Amino acid sequence: MTPPATRSGTGAPAELFFEDLVPGLTVDLGTVTVDGDEMLAFARRFDPQWYHVDPQLAEASRHGGVIASGFYTVSLFMRAYVDHLLSRAAADASPGLEELRWLAPVRAGDRLAVRVDVMGARPSSARPGLGTVILTGTMLRLGPDNRPEQEVLRTRFRGWFALRPVESTPETTPAENSPPEAGQAKTGPAQGGPAEGGPAETGPAENGPPESGPAESGPPEAEAQTGPSATATTGAEQHA
Repeated sequence: MTPPATRSGTGAPAELFFEDLVPGLTVDLGTVTVDGDEMLAFARRFDPQWYHVDPQLAEASRHGGVIASGFYTVSLFMRAYVDHLLSRAAADASPGLEELRWLAPVRAGDRLAVRVDVMGARPSSARPGLGTVILTGTMLRLGPDNRPEQEVLRTRFRGWFALRPVESTPETTPAENSPPEAGQAKTGPAQGGPAEGGPAETGPAENGPPESGPAESGPPEAEAQTGPSATATTGAEQHA
């Protein structure tokens, strides 16, 4: 019996599981371009510090212009992580971040290459059926030649991912007409009865009166067993 499909982080059937996220694996999360209007709108809504929202003050400061909120930058990382990995993986929740560093300012128009590296993985002791994966995410600013110029963000975090489901095989029983198991009695007539197709002899025994008593009072030689016969099973769990 096949278990129900495991969902990815976006609800689609998962194709990657905990077992696929092995230490040393690097996943390319694509490239994002910083949208200036979106960057300002985010800062006005969630982080309205002057160097994020005021072009004049920011221009006259050491920043030389408006810079993105660090939380906007990490939101760009999260979107790339969802689009390129969690949309395919059997992702559960995350227990949290261990490190989040903003290493250089991010500005409108920057092109950022995003990737995630698997640093460690182990089955979860707190949540059966899940594994804990330790990941490092990075964002690097690209130059005009598409070569990395500077790392702007680094984060280390943990994610829970479902283990690959185990497919089980249904149990089978012996065929109806298979021979009985060793030691199991047949269900046909007891031995010593009359031959098939002819009546039992009724004449008297030689030189003696006919027997008037019943046949031997003991039980038939091969009385059927009363316990159920054993049933063989062939189903075995198969781990991928």
